[in-house]
Amino acid sequence: MLAGASVLVVGLFVGAWVPSYGLLLPLWFALGLGYSLAQTPSGRLLRRSSHPEDRPALFAAQFALSHACWLFTYPLAGWIGAKVSLPFTFAALGLVATAAVLAAMWLWPAEDPDVLTHTHGALDRTHPHLADAVAVEGGLRHAHAFVIDNHHPEWPRPA
Repeated sequence: MLAGASVLVVGLFVGAWVPSYGLLLPLWFALGLGYSLAQTPSGRLLRRSSHPEDRPALFAAQFALSHACWLFTYPLAGWIGAKVSLPFTFAALGLVATAAVLAAMWLWPAEDPDVLTHTHGALDRTHPHLADAVAVEGGLRHAHAFVIDNHHPEWPRPA
């Protein structure tokens, strides 16, 4: 996903220097490729991060959030393009995309395993979720594919 977003960043900055419409067409293809590389894996990421019963709401939220971003950037592109110039618009949106890539690199953990070992302090030992748990100081510890849900209201912190 970061590779695709990086293709978008580079493509947007290249767009500031494209001298003709004919050369803009291959760039548009490259930008579409970058967008596809960034967005296509998001479905797998969302499925991995949710239980089946939560997925419709999660996919709807992702759809709404992506369109909210478009609601900001489309008018921004039109306004800058009309008031300043199209090359400047490419550069400005390149900066927006750069900020998004840097935010993703900063916010997303470098290592993100599917299965996490974690401790439950509040659940009763007889709860079915803890069938394979072992008693440790502070609660009951076990490991499984981790998603935020009623039993896991927040991400476990490193020990």
